[in-house]
Amino acid sequence: MPSDSQRGAPAFDRADRRLTAAILHEMDAEIVALQEVHDLTTLDHFHDAYLAETGLAPYPFRVCQPGNDGMGRNLALLARHAPQTLESHATLLPGDLGLPPARGQPPDRPLFCRDCLAARFGPLTLYICHFKAPYPDLRAAWAFRRMEARGLRRLIESRHDSPSEAYWLILGDLNEPDSRAPLPHQAIAPLLDGFALDLLERRPRGERWSYHEATRNLYSRPDVLLASPALARLCPEARPRLIREGMSRAARRYPGPRLHGVGRHRPHASDHAAVMIDLPGLSI
Repeated sequence: MPSDSQRGAPAFDRADRRLTAAILHEMDAEIVALQEVHDLTTLDHFHDAYLAETGLAPYPFRVCQPGNDGMGRNLALLARHAPQTLESHATLLPGDLGLPPARGQPPDRPLFCRDCLAARFGPLTLYICHFKAPYPDLRAAWAFRRMEARGLRRLIESRHDSPSEAYWLILGDLNEPDSRAPLPHQAIAPLLDGFALDLLERRPRGERWSYHEATRNLYSRPDVLLASPALARLCPEARPRLIREGMSRAARRYPGPRLHGVGRHRPHASDHAAVMIDLPGLSI
């Protein structure tokens, strides 16, 4: 839920939220994973004051737990029914999973830069993450993201007797700056060496980008839907949809229509496209 300190920012904030609500109304998803939400009070207000205005069916189950960011950029979840299990991993340490700390980091620093929120809905477990951004120190950030990826894999392996045969999905912004780089050079490589399948690869090349950085006019796809092999086999035709109608008009690579009120930079729903997927054959 974006904000800034520029002149007129409060009005932009309200317009941004209305546009975000319009995108969620279009999606009409049973489960919504959100990132960079300040707290539960903010989430409840957004739900009641913005989402409700669109006529969208309500989300009775809402959660936003404090993570490790320290600036109120937390993971959140909206759902039309409560998960069977829900667990934050904000306090998990690398050593808890038998891993050494990231290079140059003390052993008591949490594994996840923000959190990993694990929610089980029927046979499907969601692992909602927001990995370390690739700044201000690119090398240090890469090492921390690599540790998050290794830790997430180890966490999934510890929770499922046979991870490749279980139904799970990793989703969120893993902040990989260049998904076209050779796999060994990607910080999230431990998740992509056959452990999980990137469902965005099911979209044609050139149609996979989900993020636009206006200051440098860069397009990338840090957002992921990484499915277990079993889930990918169960839903062979499931292809992610990227909803870009709420992105700023500066993101010219998207030539389609915009929501009413979207500006060149702001107002906008987000600088990320909303990523959604239907999983036919899986009852949650």
